[in-house]
Amino acid sequence: MKHTLKPTLLACAILQAFSISPAFGQDGIQSVVVSGSKWLATDRASIGGFSDTPLLETPASISALTLNQMQDLSIRSASEAARFDASVGDAYNAVGYAEQFSIRGFALDNATSFRKDMIAISGDTQIPLENKERFEILRGLAGLQAGVAAPGGMINFVTKRPTSAPLRSATVELRERGTVYGAVDLGGRFDDRRFGYRINAAAEDLKSYVRGADGERQFVSAAFDWQITPSALLQLDIDHQHKSQITAPGYQLIRNEALPTGVSPKTLLNEQPWTKPVDTDSSNLGLRFEYRLNADWTATVNANKHWFKRDDYTAFPYGCSNEGDGFYPGYCSNGDYDVYDYQSVGERKTPWGAQALLQGRFATGSVRHALSAGLAYAERHDAYGEDVYEYVGSSNIYQNAIVPPIGAESSTGPVMERRSIEERSAFVQDVLTLNEQFTVHAGVRYVKIKRNELEEIDQPWVRERDSYALPNVALVYAPARDWRVYGSISHGLQYGGIAPMETTNENQALSPGRSKQAEIGFKRNVNERLALAGSLFEIRQGLEYTNAANTFVRAGEQKHRGLELSAQGQALRNLDYSVSLMALDTDQRDTGDATTEGKRVTNVPKYRSAVWLGYAVPQVEGLKLDAVWQYSSDKAFDPANRVKVPGYHVAGFGASYALRVGGVNTVLRARVDNAFDKFYWRDVTQSLGGYLLPGAPRTFRLSAQVDF
Repeated sequence: MKHTLKPTLLACAILQAFSISPAFGQDGIQSVVVSGSKWLATDRASIGGFSDTPLLETPASISALTLNQMQDLSIRSASEAARFDASVGDAYNAVGYAEQFSIRGFALDNATSFRKDMIAISGDTQIPLENKERFEILRGLAGLQAGVAAPGGMINFVTKRPTSAPLRSATVELRERGTVYGAVDLGGRFDDRRFGYRINAAAEDLKSYVRGADGERQFVSAAFDWQITPSALLQLDIDHQHKSQITAPGYQLIRNEALPTGVSPKTLLNEQPWTKPVDTDSSNLGLRFEYRLNADWTATVNANKHWFKRDDYTAFPYGCSNEGDGFYPGYCSNGDYDVYDYQSVGERKTPWGAQALLQGRFATGSVRHALSAGLAYAERHDAYGEDVYEYVGSSNIYQNAIVPPIGAESSTGPVMERRSIEERSAFVQDVLTLNEQFTVHAGVRYVKIKRNELEEIDQPWVRERDSYALPNVALVYAPARDWRVYGSISHGLQYGGIAPMETTNENQALSPGRSKQAEIGFKRNVNERLALAGSLFEIRQGLEYTNAANTFVRAGEQKHRGLELSAQGQALRNLDYSVSLMALDTDQRDTGDATTEGKRVTNVPKYRSAVWLGYAVPQVEGLKLDAVWQYSSDKAFDPANRVKVPGYHVAGFGASYALRVGGVNTVLRARVDNAFDKFYWRDVTQSLGGYLLPGAPRTFRLSAQVDF
């Protein structure tokens, strides 16, 4: 079988990695050694505050993966990174479409919960990791830090910056049914060392484990720094990604009452001769200027512009018309399902945001202050046309049937702006150190929102104007130098959900809603050998779901109470570990609907865990073995809890070997995921009528990373 990588910027960058002149660094090219022998954890993150802050000092639940960790675990996507945090789950994360998650049982908002350097970007496609230095997760409300975001938390992607020493790294990987992946990472300083650069490029020929859900991806990025003066730093970054892949839809219940049986995760329900890939383009342009006023005060301005475009095509499986009066949603008893030709061409989203921040330290008497104050602005414009969604025949989950596409007379309507949102906010936070043991974190963000929506082309625009104050206060107690115990109360704000297809109010957005959180937690760092964290929390927000009248509504409240525990470090001299545990109790209350009152929230397991062990074999220098185990208990499929989706255990294994080949540092890696080929339903959703997505079967990957 022949595989080709597009000979675009990736090939040019690989050639450049071999040919760049040592003039970029006065001391010549220095190799970057990746030993693959230690779990290198970060002790800082930017997602919990307004700049990089020690995790120990942040009264919030945060996890982060560094570049070294992502390389060592062969992580290529946010889905692979998120599985190491037990509080993160999938939320209709379909192969070939957008990566969508939930945190603490709340589905993330694709418009506000994904951040690049803390500025909101669209989460409607795979967000590339090739130019990311850290993958950060904030669990819980982010009203103070971000303004509008889903109550479960948010994910922040920290961009790679230029390196001080020359960096030349190339990675090639083979996986799944023949996927070929290649990437390069180049960094360093120019002759004038005030200027630095970081270039990343990647390409993939995608052969998914879902047979037929194939595609391709290309990515390129550049980041530059200019140290204008010792006190002034200007940073610029730009990236572009093109991805084209056939999407793999999920399964519905049989007769809308029972889980499908005997199905394969490799089956593509979108398999038709006329099936087209979902085609996406996404780009970012980021800018950051930092000026140190003096030893205690710093001013920062940063901004990011994001462009997203999608052509969406699916042979969409929905309902059953071949049995009795039919089932909508649901598949027939024998596995038949209706096929709809869905087309939505030219979808566009163009969010951008900017923030001005002033940070400084001062004292009033015996109380020390760390003040952060600023202004933020964000806007987003969504444009799309009238989609095509027409019945064309039926197929079967066990035996695919070919059906004809719709006629040429059906086409998508003209693309026009249908939704725009504008956010203006002012925020202030003061961290007051009262003494050596007690610190108070107090802050508030005031947000003004303008939202315009065109629900139907022949109707007038719906305009909303709202303003909210989002306070956050926490008390931190330090019983010892490496211990912190905290309690916090915070308010959050999230946009209302958008009514899914086939509901009576399809495409209409609910008004914004508040959320509230109370949390107590602890953190302890003991050198590099142990990092412990735990939290108890309660989050409340309005419950959104499709009711018995097939209308998408917000009615009553959903309450999530949970316990999170994590530990990572070095158990023995050669044994590293990372453990993440979550126990979560959810219920729906005050809904006015007897079928949902007091029931569990959908797609939320009571227990989830993720454990990783890495062992550096002392008898073979450079050899490391690791194992990953994930567990999820059962979860409710629907708001009425009529159907429970079984829990699962999934295990994976990996090995890496660091050596020198031809005088350069090389790391060979091998991984097998779902090593015992377990079938499980990893993800369920009530979106689009209710679907289940099976987890990936046993998959293998081999890679080589070469650092010059």
